[in-house]
Amino acid sequence: MDFKHHLREVPDFPKPGFLFRDITPLWVDAEAFARAVEAMAAPVMTLQPTHVLGIESRGFIFGSALAQKLGLGFVPARKPGKLPGSTFQEGHRAADGSEDALEIHQDAFMPGDRVLIVDDVMATGATAASAKKLIERTGALPIALTLFVELGEFPGREKLKGLPVFSVVRV
Repeated sequence: MDFKHHLREVPDFPKPGFLFRDITPLWVDAEAFARAVEAMAAPVMTLQPTHVLGIESRGFIFGSALAQKLGLGFVPARKPGKLPGSTFQEGHRAADGSEDALEIHQDAFMPGDRVLIVDDVMATGATAASAKKLIERTGALPIALTLFVELGEFPGREKLKGLPVFSVVRV
């Protein structure tokens, strides 16, 4: 399936000069969404993950679908202040240059857990790198990142050296 037909390019969003890749057309098509989840799951099946971590917010949609497909638990990586209880926080610079951060519960994983990171789109890799660090702080092992769209004009993989990265669409 050519998934590029399910992407909409939106110029100057969220700021002038940006080209936003909108994936909501994919979710409207149930068959395309199911096939996208299959494509995201295929390269990670043999890695034996024990959990899925989905990055806020669209990573929740793909992550929960992958967790269900793989029969695994789902953990959200949220923006600061959205999770109750004790959390770990990791900051990063977003693709638009703004400061951002992610949090997970301190007890989200146990040492030895094997965690698959899931997101919708990767540009600079900063958000995924923060997720990786959060997982490591719990004693768990980040085993791979799987995502739907990789923006090839950005050096996202460079921030994730040593972590396998699988993308369905590269633009």
